[in-house]
Amino acid sequence: MKNQKIINLRSFLFLILFLFSTSLISLRTLKMVNKQDIKISGSKFFSTNDVMSNSSLKLPVRLIFLKTNFLEKELKQNLSLKNVSVTRQIFPFGLKVHIKKRTPLAYGERILNDEKILGFFDKDGIFINKENAEETELSTLGIQVFGWEEKFKKILSKILVSQEKYEFEIVTITFLPNGFLTLEERDLKTLFLGFNPKLINYQLQIIDILKNQFKENKLSEKIDSIDLTDPNKPKIKVFKP
Repeated sequence: MKNQKIINLRSFLFLILFLFSTSLISLRTLKMVNKQDIKISGSKFFSTNDVMSNSSLKLPVRLIFLKTNFLEKELKQNLSLKNVSVTRQIFPFGLKVHIKKRTPLAYGERILNDEKILGFFDKDGIFINKENAEETELSTLGIQVFGWEEKFKKILSKILVSQEKYEFEIVTITFLPNGFLTLEERDLKTLFLGFNPKLINYQLQIIDILKNQFKENKLSEKIDSIDLTDPNKPKIKVFKP
């Protein structure tokens, strides 16, 4: 009988504790989130002001009403982020924003509504707005990209990633309005790649082979341009004195 009373008392205390905790959590979800309640991690470059000015977030707002998925999409797009997670927190109270930045690999411009916008590109071929990149990340950039549009991001990514795999050194990447692709390599000069994005992997392999061959024969200074629109039949144009 005594043991039964102890069990009943414990059950009663647990119920009281559970109801108290539930009530406390419910009250805190209704609490207003203010600017000081936003905590940013993963990057010291972005501030609470950046989060607010690049999203639809309007403060103060009750924690329970925050649409975290929608905020994530807005911030990822508007701050040129690789990833971002937004989490509502009860203890400690507030909104946690964890940021994963993109790393610039090239200077460049994008074309949007016939307007040129200056910025940078990462290894995924994604455009980074100029105001969303740190100056300390830009000192080693040696590639320039011109005429980029959203449809060119995959092919641009393959070219930028190739710099880690091959020995050639791309200086400029140019997309003409009609989609024709031209590269400038430090020694091989102008490389015409043309319209077919399906050929890009093979064309990059040929560029690397040519680079090594001309390097061994010390002939690169005589090159004016190389037409690789048909990578099986490179057409090399040389300077004529």
